[in-house]
Amino acid sequence: MKAPVKILSIAVWLSAFSSTAFATTGYFMHGYGVKAQGNAGTSIAQFQDALTIANNPAGLSWIGDRIDVGATVFSPDRSAEITANQMPQAYPNANGRYDGNGRKYFVLPELAFNHQINDQVALGLAIYGNGGMNTGYKNNPFAAFGNSGTAGVDLTQVFITPAVAWKYAENQSIGIATNILYQRFEARGIAGFSGFSADASNLSNRGKDSATGIGARIGWAGKFFDQRLTLGANYSSKINADRFDRYRGLFAERGDFDVPESYGVGAAVNITPQLTVAADIQRINYSDVKSVGNPFDLAQLQQGHAFGTSQGPGFGWNDINIYKLGVSYQAHPKLTLRAGYSHNDQPIPDSEVFLNILAPGVIQDHLSVGATWNLDQHQEISIAYTHALEDEVKGKISPAFGGGEAKLKMSQDILGLSYGYKF
Repeated sequence: MKAPVKILSIAVWLSAFSSTAFATTGYFMHGYGVKAQGNAGTSIAQFQDALTIANNPAGLSWIGDRIDVGATVFSPDRSAEITANQMPQAYPNANGRYDGNGRKYFVLPELAFNHQINDQVALGLAIYGNGGMNTGYKNNPFAAFGNSGTAGVDLTQVFITPAVAWKYAENQSIGIATNILYQRFEARGIAGFSGFSADASNLSNRGKDSATGIGARIGWAGKFFDQRLTLGANYSSKINADRFDRYRGLFAERGDFDVPESYGVGAAVNITPQLTVAADIQRINYSDVKSVGNPFDLAQLQQGHAFGTSQGPGFGWNDINIYKLGVSYQAHPKLTLRAGYSHNDQPIPDSEVFLNILAPGVIQDHLSVGATWNLDQHQEISIAYTHALEDEVKGKISPAFGGGEAKLKMSQDILGLSYGYKF
């Protein structure tokens, strides 16, 4: 047991200081674990490794003793464009195309471990990125509105999640996990909006700030019809995190930035002994977090609801549903092939494009492929590639900011690699 403990200690350190996870279903990851990524994130009723803790902890009852270590490389392409804006020329004109790729590559490690205590109880631990968002504009898109320097945001969310699964019946299990949150945030290049903030000194360019929180995840899974059909369900509670004190003049409720609740159901069918088809439906309630869900409403600002107040501006994100379909095929005793497609609702309405230049999480569709090669009876290597198809949202800018239109655009390439060891 000494080796797993050492690896877990290293993973805690790596996750806490890892690069931003640039997620694609809003700012959540599209899939947790490299195998799940190969199926476009389909995982609520398909249990392939110890990262099932992040998807449905009940799945620990069926994966045996194992440890999984991996890393995912994200390469997002994000940009914004402003047209037909009529701002006075005291500052450079707002119109133009703005490249948000201040940084092009991001690496996120992941690690999970499961131990079968007896026939009924399994204990596990996972460390992984829940999500994040990053933009870096060398040419500040808000320069015409009194801002200077580079602009952008950097959000990282990491979960450390211990879990237990109880197989209370021959083919049914329930799992409970604790989501221990560490998150970090930075905003740059928007100090010119200080007149709209309740705490102008803590609005922008305050460096990195961190916060922690704790929540719960519960999952259920059952196998039916001679285990040819697996059903699953999961629920993750909202996490009431500590405030970002350095940004209490930006986020609603004096710097509050919680993790929204999410839940879903899934099914996996063994069509043949070699072929499995799985599907998930997931819901993320972004609007329950005021700093994310509150609209950027000038009328509210004029009524005294400034940045940082309870009813102050947020990013105006909608709740979203996510639909995932994955296929796994055992092509050879040592080789498993995977593919998947997912689609999610658009979190950013066209009325909220202006502030979301900082956070253009507009992607809706993912195409994934992946594979696992068994080196021997204990060791395996998995790989997954996902292309998040380019999407865009266009909307009007308020006349108070010169009118015209803003267009947000993003696509992404994601490559994951992992190593699994079965004890």
